[in-house]
Amino acid sequence: MSRLSSQSVLPEAVHVPEFDRATLLPGIVHLGFGAFHRAHQAAFTQRALNADPDAWGIVAVNLRSAGPIRDLEAQDGLYTIITRGPDGDSAEVIGVTEDWLCAAEDGAEVLARLADPAIRIVTLTVTEKAYGVDPATGGLDRNHPSIAADLADPSHPGGAVGLLVEGLRLRRAADTPSFTVLSCDNLPSNGRVLRRLVTEYAALTDPGLADWIAAEVAFPSSMVDRIVPAATDATRARAAALLGGVEDVLAIETEPFIQWVIEDEFPQGRPAWDKAGAVMVADVEPYENMKLRMLNGTHTLVAHLGILNGLEHVRDVMAVPALVAQVRAHMLAARATLDPVPGIDLDRYADDLILRFANPAIAHRNIQIAMDSTQKLPQRIFSPATDALAAGQDITPFARVMGAWIAAIMKWREADDPRRAELLAAAEAGENPARAFLDLPGLLPQALAVSAEWHRAVTAAVAEFSHLTERSAS
Repeated sequence: MSRLSSQSVLPEAVHVPEFDRATLLPGIVHLGFGAFHRAHQAAFTQRALNADPDAWGIVAVNLRSAGPIRDLEAQDGLYTIITRGPDGDSAEVIGVTEDWLCAAEDGAEVLARLADPAIRIVTLTVTEKAYGVDPATGGLDRNHPSIAADLADPSHPGGAVGLLVEGLRLRRAADTPSFTVLSCDNLPSNGRVLRRLVTEYAALTDPGLADWIAAEVAFPSSMVDRIVPAATDATRARAAALLGGVEDVLAIETEPFIQWVIEDEFPQGRPAWDKAGAVMVADVEPYENMKLRMLNGTHTLVAHLGILNGLEHVRDVMAVPALVAQVRAHMLAARATLDPVPGIDLDRYADDLILRFANPAIAHRNIQIAMDSTQKLPQRIFSPATDALAAGQDITPFARVMGAWIAAIMKWREADDPRRAELLAAAEAGENPARAFLDLPGLLPQALAVSAEWHRAVTAAVAEFSHLTERSAS
């Protein structure tokens, strides 16, 4: 079977880039060449260039793993998105990537790209845990592994924040205009969070650089949304069938829905993302709160209900009416904590989410969604719970998510999480496991940590799910 390349002859039904790839010039460095970026920002950028060709090719950078980068190189920068919906499957070959690098192996070249005046935007999808946020202060965690390593040798960074600061230092030294930094990760006010981390890091190495960054660098926030399951052998086999027998080891599959809301602050310009369907706004916060609380928070509940009930995929949970009722109840509780969102009917949004979760063609594994929950619960669950508590609303739906998470760890006796050791120790804590989780340092915001009502509700939720834990252990 031949490998996907620029020489591949593909079926007419396959969508391909409409611009001339031979003339593609770099304009964006992207940190984090994972499945979500490939199905989201890269897809938006390709469609923007289809509508308005310009010098916005993407330099794809993986921070540590070289495997996907070498695969991309072997495929001439091409890969396939398979969109799976009620009307069947369709394939789109993405060719907007202009170069491909691994920071762990090509560090000097990555910095050279960041310093290049042609690069006007740096985008990121590195997951919440890679930012190095101190949960207690919201600022820079100097003990975070990548932050500590980069501060020890700032001129040879390997983490996202260190790379940004060193790239900006090189540009300042060369009197080159700064690039715009666009976070595409699920952090509330992600641009403002990243601005603080970058300036605090820079201040530790060069206070003058920190001042320059604060004055010169734009950090717009954005909200991203598309369900992208991890690729499997079935994904790659499906790609080969759609591509007429051509092999694509980087193929991914996703749902038809795609959304990107971006604060329109790009001093050095941007692709015509608006022509590709992105929504350009002055303030993204209402949209990101909607998504984090109604979609991501509910996804966290679904994942742990699935683990507790022995169901592998989100779609499996959504095939059980009693579980769907719990999912919808949580979604409506999250909705009640939101202010109006411009242009969005929140009731319709909830209905659409239920349909998206239930899509039988999307095999999104619950264990994948449950990863790194200590990094996700604060913005997805604890933040709306704090608002609900302050407003005198029912906090039980949010406490049930924490209870399901605790019970799932007790059943699973595993946690793919940066705080894994603490979580497993808490699961073995004795007669009142909820107490051990509630007392984990730095996990809960102060309002919930001192709330007897919250503690009672979480303890009751763990007890509610305990029969599922016991059934697994028997």
